Amino acid sequence: MAKKSRPSTLSVYLYVPNIIGYVRILMNCYAFAICFKNKYLFSLLYFVSFVCDALDGWFARKLNQVSTFGAVLDMVTDKYLLVVRLISTTCLLVVLSQVYRLGLIFLSLLALDIACHWLQMYSTFLVGKSSHKDVKDSSSWLFKLYYRNRKFMGYCCVSCEVLYIILFLLANNPTENLIEMKTAADACILYDIAKKQ
Repeated sequence: MAKKSRPSTLSVYLYVPNIIGYVRILMNCYAFAICFKNKYLFSLLYFVSFVCDALDGWFARKLNQVSTFGAVLDMVTDKYLLVVRLISTTCLLVVLSQVYRLGLIFLSLLALDIACHWLQMYSTFLVGKSSHKDVKDSSSWLFKLYYRNRKFMGYCCVSCEVLYIILFLLANNPTENLIEMKTAADACILYDIAKKQ
């Protein structure tokens, strides 16, 4: 009887879904580095990274490359990348909290998002489940609908991210505000000079 071969540690790191996760991290780092310089490139990179989130799960199932490391990498990439302190939704919510006056709303959404995902991930591992998406034992009908119906989950996720991107694109650029302040200050100074003459 032939022994079933175990993948090496290196091969798990090189699973296609995990490579997609690494690319998402790099894309997000670059996107947030340029977010105020080029809003449209930022939005494109952010959205492509978001789409890759669906692709990594699809590739994991299709290529039979599902791993706990991949699940954690996916969640970390989505919510809070501690190494560089930049993450897709988390960073976008922080940016939105800075460009809108009611920033506390976005920070509250951020806290809720992190707390919910952390609690869900931690509680599923405590009861021995391999995925935070395993909700067979849940008593919440909304939770079951969200995780069991991929179309509903996709609609919720895409709608939320598109809303955040639109809010970012509609926000005034802080550098534009600085230019407007400088222009207004110059006008005041020119008025004072003209008045004194």
